[in-house]
This record gives sequence, structure tokens and C-alpha cells, in this order.
Amino acid sequence: MTIAGRIFLRAERDRPVRGGNPWIFSQAIGRADPQSLIAGDWVEVYDIGGDLLGLGYVNPQTTIAVRMLTFGPSLAPDEIIAHRMRRAFDLRARIIPAGTDCYRLLNGDGDGLSGVVIDRYGEVAVMQLLTAGADRMRDTIVLQLQELIGPRSIIERSQGAVRRQEGLSDRVANLAGEPVSEIVVNENGIRLLVDFDHGQKTGAFVDQRDNRLYVRHFAEGLRVLDACCYSGGFTLNALAGGAAQVTAIDTSARALGWALRNLELNGYAAGRVNLLEGDAAPFLATTSERFDLIILDPPPFARSLKDAQRAAHLYTDLNAYAMRALAPGGALMTFSCSAHFHGEDFVRAVRIAQSKVGRNLRTLDRLGPAPDHPVLLGHPEGEYLSGLMLADLG
Repeated sequence: MTIAGRIFLRAERDRPVRGGNPWIFSQAIGRADPQSLIAGDWVEVYDIGGDLLGLGYVNPQTTIAVRMLTFGPSLAPDEIIAHRMRRAFDLRARIIPAGTDCYRLLNGDGDGLSGVVIDRYGEVAVMQLLTAGADRMRDTIVLQLQELIGPRSIIERSQGAVRRQEGLSDRVANLAGEPVSEIVVNENGIRLLVDFDHGQKTGAFVDQRDNRLYVRHFAEGLRVLDACCYSGGFTLNALAGGAAQVTAIDTSARALGWALRNLELNGYAAGRVNLLEGDAAPFLATTSERFDLIILDPPPFARSLKDAQRAAHLYTDLNAYAMRALAPGGALMTFSCSAHFHGEDFVRAVRIAQSKVGRNLRTLDRLGPAPDHPVLLGHPEGEYLSGLMLADLG
């Protein structure tokens, strides 16, 4: 990668970068040299006095105009991608538990390669290149993956709103190795089917691994509801932990089919779980059943900042329904995965839900993604998964 130009920030607009925030918004930029920079160009970033702040890539057409790759004069441009990927690989070697071969290998800004996401599923690596700058790294990333882990297959699933904002179309392709449509992986000793053709994100939700294990340690003897169950990850951990009864609901018939296959992969009869196709909110609002543990992991309600107010109402209502369905002394594990709805906003919505239904819940834990999803300390915008483990005071 070569340096195409320089960006100079306005006075007093360098503080977030100096504090470790990799995002530079367009309003912070004083001038660009040359002015003809195009999306994905690598640039040196300077403060108004001409001091070098680091290196990043630019997109003049987006609100996040520069995404930093280094801070200060730490790495030469041709070293950055290989260095970041090696560091990411070494970290996972330390933190991924035995019995697990599916995890996030590289987490965008949190691993110093903004816009790049790579998940590993056994012998398959699946990557998302979400920005114009990340898109230009494709060939180098493929070469580094082959050197680091020698995967049987490298799949690209670069899709979604961020790419459209960056002026990119969706891209799905087999980049190296043999085509693979699905694979069975292991997560904390549980076998899981991953469908690369139809699954969400890169094929599964690896960020909830530690929270699923939490359920396994908590569920013994309990009546459990896995709302928005997807392919049954929480359900399987509840069963492994000795749950007395499990109900799992999802709007997707395909996801419930995966859940059924996952039950079979782990030696559970199909009738061991009550699998329901439907929307969790009306189910919770109308059910006469009472559950000892409810897991509430809905899709994001705020996909942009303009959705935040609506999301607050939706999270409040959904959690209120769940609290009404809790048995006395029951527990609620509840999540928001909306990057545009901050953690404290989510906690506030859950508190309002509590007051609406007249329950008195205790916070046992504040939850987030597994540690293979690191976030830079100076980058609160990178935090997206917020969760609470709550227990009814009774």
C-alpha cells in the first residue's frame, strides 16, 4: 500500500485521535492534499501544527472520512496488514478456550484494521470487507490468512448498509481453496452447524460464546425460554447445563431447521425442545407460561442513529413482556446488539420496563461480547453488544 496524500485536521480536532479513537469525522478535517483523494486512498494524518498523528485511509464521501490504521510513526505502510493480522492471531491463541474452533480472528478497529472482520470456523475463514479502504486490502489479507492458518477455504461475505454508504456493492465469493457451503464446528464442546450460504453475518454469531456458556452454568433444573433463538446456541447450552425444560422461538423457519439439526448433532431428541416459529414479542405478551430463565437476544432495533428513539420503545416493551413472563425469583438475560443504541441507553430502557411491570430485579452481571471481539479503549463507538443478567428479587 502506498501513501496517496495528507490530511490536516482543524484546530482542537485532534484530541479524539490522540486519545486512541480511529474514526475522524468529516467536520474535523481542515484540508486535504491533494484534493483529488478517492475512497480507499491511504493518507498521513497531521494536526493543524503539522505534527504527524498517524496513518489511515480516506473516504471523502462518507461521514467517517478517515479511519486510522496506526497512531504516530509506528509502522511502515507495507508492514501494517501483516503486523495487525499476526498480532490478532497471537491474541486468539491465548484467549480461545480448548474445545472451541469457531471465533473472531480479527475484529476491525479493535485489532487495528478498520473495516476488516474475519471469523474462523474450523478449517474455513470467512471475511467481511466493509469499507472502501478495507476492500483494497483483499489480496494481501488472503495471502496473510494462507500463511497464518492455511485454511481449507477463504470465503468473502461483504454485505450490508456500511458498504452501501461507502459506495460499494455487496460481494460474496470464494476467494481461495475449495467451495464450502456448510461446516460443523465446536464451541466449548458443543457441536454447531454453520451455513455459509444462508447464515447471518459470516455464518453464525460467535460474539455470544461466553454468554452461552454462562447459561450452561446457570440453567440446571430451570424452565428456560430462548427467545430469538436463531440456530439454538443458547438452547444447547441450557440443555448441556441440565435445564428441566426448554422452549425456543424464532421468526425464521430456516433458523429453526438449523436448531433441529444442532440438537441431533449433540445427541438430543427433537422432542427435547419445544421449537416455535413466531415473533418473540407477541408470544411473551400473551403466554400463560412462566419461565425460570428467559434469554432475550433480538436482532438490532437501531440500524442507524435516527432509529434510536424507536429502539428505546421497542427494547422497553420487549423486556416488559419478558419480565411479566418470569416466574417468581426467575432470571432474565437480555441483550441489545444495536451499535447506534448505547449501553447506558439500553440499561435505561430495561429499568423503565421494570417500573412498568412492577418487578424488582437485581443486576447479577453486565454482559458483552467474548474477548475475541476487542474494542479500542478510546473508541466507544466500537461497542455494540450490551447485555444484562438480572434476577427477580421475589
